[in-house]
Amino acid sequence: MRTNAAETRNDQDPSRAPTGRVQSLDRAAALLNAISAGAPEGRSAAELAVECGLNRATAWRLLATLEHHSMVERDPATNRYSIGFAIARMATSAGVEGLVRRSHGVLERLCGQTGETANLAVPQRLGLTYVDEVIPPVVLSARWLGRQVPIHATSAGKALLAWLPEEEVEAMLAQPLPEYTGTTRTDRTALRAELAEVRANGYAVSVGELEPHLYGVAAPVLDDHRRPFAIVSIWGPQDRVPRPRFPELGERAQRAAAEIAAAMSTA
Repeated sequence: MRTNAAETRNDQDPSRAPTGRVQSLDRAAALLNAISAGAPEGRSAAELAVECGLNRATAWRLLATLEHHSMVERDPATNRYSIGFAIARMATSAGVEGLVRRSHGVLERLCGQTGETANLAVPQRLGLTYVDEVIPPVVLSARWLGRQVPIHATSAGKALLAWLPEEEVEAMLAQPLPEYTGTTRTDRTALRAELAEVRANGYAVSVGELEPHLYGVAAPVLDDHRRPFAIVSIWGPQDRVPRPRFPELGERAQRAAAEIAAAMSTA
């Protein structure tokens, strides 16, 4: 088998190959670290190439590969790169245990203050999974722990979508949107209009969109780049969580989400 000259030199010169690392992976890791340390609006390929000591062609090829795997995302208007959804998803998965540990007390207080079920969900591929919940002791309620739910038919899902970049929202809404009840939004134009309202209000609502008699609100837990890494939701039967309660519960969900975000930032 033939080897190229560079490989031969590296094999024979210990100073050139001290650890047996894969050079392209080292370079990709350097790019990811540089992007994550950058400004929220992202960084250009030229800036990243200079910082990482790469020529532009090499940096561009690596960034294109990372973008293909959703590890970075590129703003088509500015061609600037930021950390992608796949990295955020991996970080969330790795940190779920710590997230639950630091947020459980917040959910307990939220449940006690509202008298309703308080949940914490984390993003998964094309959906959300509930990882913790606190249920009022005197209330008989369905348990959602460990359940993955559709993103278009729950307040938690809409709270996630409202703070994601447009291209990720597009990917998540690419599949048909099932109708679960008469109030489920299956029209993408109407759903996008609602997402704009969610961002303006700071919280999302569900009016029996997954199960007819369950109403709720949800707010995103945001990282330093204003990206959601978890969702706090409060929900219950329609007679206990009617529409007039939405503003109060939405404000409580936002405060709980901010408290969780602060706890995770100091972890």
